[in-house]
Amino acid sequence: MERNSLNSLGIYRKSLALRDMSEAVAHYFSYNRDRLSLRKIDNFRNDISDSLMTDASLITKEVEMAALSNSYSVRMKSLTFINIMTRNILAYCNGLERDGVKEKEYLNLLRREIKTFRSSFKKWRKSFNNGND
Repeated sequence: MERNSLNSLGIYRKSLALRDMSEAVAHYFSYNRDRLSLRKIDNFRNDISDSLMTDASLITKEVEMAALSNSYSVRMKSLTFINIMTRNILAYCNGLERDGVKEKEYLNLLRREIKTFRSSFKKWRKSFNNGND
């Protein structure tokens, strides 16, 4: 697959949607709303928000890497990594909820986005096991 045809790949579009949703939720719950600020507030909620944004971005990069790679081992490593990152994002949602976030509907939106991404991801992952490139 070529780089310019990634947008036609459904799982790639879903990873972009997941990344955008994760960034919005992380930004909303972060105490440090101005990411460009030199003043950094260190606390649990900001750490989770930063991890949430990082992992969501990494999922998109790993989907891209798996889609563009011709190596079976690179694909399998990327698929394993994506699976771990999606579980991490669900854990971050639980951590934010336990930290006292009152607006749980935003967390539930992100959980639903993860659920739809994971169902598409499982179908996409099976296409690699069948040898369909």
